[in-house]
Amino acid sequence: MTRASAARVILAPDKFKGSLAAPEVAAALATGLRRSAPDAEIRQVPVADGGDGTVEAFVAAGWTRVEVTAPGPTGLPHRTSYARRGATAVVELAAVVGLAILPERRPDPLHASTFGLGVVLAHAMDHGITEIVLGLGGSASTDGGAGMVQALGVRVLAADGRELSRGGAVLAHAALLDRSGLHPGVARTKFTLACDVDNPLLGPTGAAAVYGPQKGAGPAELDVLESALTTWAELAGPAFARLPGAGAAGGTGFGALAVLGAQVRSGIEVVLELLEFSGLLVDATLVVTGEGSLDQQSLHGKAPVGVCAAARKADVPVVAVAGRTLLASEEIRAAGFAGCYALADLEPDPERSMAEAAALLERVGGRIAAEWLD
Repeated sequence: MTRASAARVILAPDKFKGSLAAPEVAAALATGLRRSAPDAEIRQVPVADGGDGTVEAFVAAGWTRVEVTAPGPTGLPHRTSYARRGATAVVELAAVVGLAILPERRPDPLHASTFGLGVVLAHAMDHGITEIVLGLGGSASTDGGAGMVQALGVRVLAADGRELSRGGAVLAHAALLDRSGLHPGVARTKFTLACDVDNPLLGPTGAAAVYGPQKGAGPAELDVLESALTTWAELAGPAFARLPGAGAAGGTGFGALAVLGAQVRSGIEVVLELLEFSGLLVDATLVVTGEGSLDQQSLHGKAPVGVCAAARKADVPVVAVAGRTLLASEEIRAAGFAGCYALADLEPDPERSMAEAAALLERVGGRIAAEWLD
């Protein structure tokens, strides 16, 4: 294959959770592809859907990493970062107050807070940011975003005028919301929530009921949180509580909708738009995407399906790579993928597959080159 007719391959995987970050997945695939197709032009564009790994995807794309110290979900300070390009910032909730930030991964469902997220948002606005994309997912708290807006100057008060502390459970005592001290940057900043869930704040499909158990809440704690969020919703804006996405990230979506005037969009669509992905597809020969587990959940707004939809719109064939796939071949085809490669087919032992993912991905990259670039 001559240089003039060299294949152009776009590698746009999400992370392989528990194994490799998205940039590492793309790099391993690229190594395998280059061995078998040395003349191919390969562009690595790791992606995310708004959850953990979102900031890393933008840094890999050339955005500037901005480091900041902020309280984690239990209040302990830690170093985190967001991505910036011009006056636009991408902030990832999981990197600030996510489950992975919990000390010793010990859950604190009643008291964990999104306060640190508000600290990061304030830092961005204090440094000239006027457009913030907030990736929701992986939250350690169920505080309805109350901590986030408290960090931005909103006072949540009890009936006796006492300012409430942080966490979801304490919101049961909320009686007054004082917005007079809200950070002035909020009024001049556009907030977009990159979110792949459509849960409301309350009820059987709400933040506490669906996601509370993942944050360590048992039945009694779920009742406490549901009651507290109900009080919080009445105070901050009951109409927003019913909106799709209000229940995202322990109800952080609700706080952002009701207080920050945010809008909810599909996480992967926002990410692809900011990465100018459609422009990269011009004259592309093949797109390779994927994630650790390709399953039914993948079909509902996850990164690989979003990448696939964008590529198919540009008439570029797409193949998926996954650690494992739980989808039938007809489901994979119906989703728009021209093929699917699972590491489990090369190494059926899950632990070894995850430990040796990079080497396995290199082998898969070679197979893709042989089967799609000849």
